[in-house]
Amino acid sequence: MRVLLVEDDEPVAESLRRGLLRYGFEVEWVTTGGAALAHEGPYDVVLLDLGLPDTDGLDVCKALRARGGIPIIVISARSDETDRVVGLEIGADDYVSKPFGVREVIARIRAVMRRVQPPAPATAGPDRYGSRLTIDRKAARVRLDGEEVALAPKEYDLLAFLTEEPGALMSREQIMEAVWDANWFGPTKTLDVHVAALRRKLAGALTIEAVRGVGFRLEIVKTADGAPS
Repeated sequence: MRVLLVEDDEPVAESLRRGLLRYGFEVEWVTTGGAALAHEGPYDVVLLDLGLPDTDGLDVCKALRARGGIPIIVISARSDETDRVVGLEIGADDYVSKPFGVREVIARIRAVMRRVQPPAPATAGPDRYGSRLTIDRKAARVRLDGEEVALAPKEYDLLAFLTEEPGALMSREQIMEAVWDANWFGPTKTLDVHVAALRRKLAGALTIEAVRGVGFRLEIVKTADGAPS
């Protein structure tokens, strides 16, 4: 995913840029509103600071929104409610206050992209993951070696989400937001229970690695010749 980062604070920008690169994002960094408006792209999402040296970031947000529907996430030290409301009203898709963590920004990016991207058209058949596992998203059915696997509703939702990007590291916050509820404030122990159930029911076809302090990564098990099993 390609990100246009508009931020004049070099330490903040470098830290965020390094974090995004570690998670597989491509990042173009500019330091002024003029450079942001002159940038021809392509990019998939804009991270826009409001406190720019040459112009107010709200004006940049308004100008970018007038050009099209590319998602804009405002990142700013301004915590005043008025700025938040104005930013959202003139076209920002989300608002992150400084200080923030890289994982929070990534979760916001992915949440915004899920909202703005149209659902994929229905395919002729189920999605195949290796030679053993298939997921029929239209019918919400999972088969292992041709036999249907009985999954609880949230087990299926979790599997469907993690298999959208096999190999990608998903934070607990991202998973809880996508599979449970964006406003979930309870413990995430239920996530561990559901992960354990998927590991047990789909053993040999996939692995779900727990990354301490971050979240989980799903991988499709490969055969001896290196191909997915």
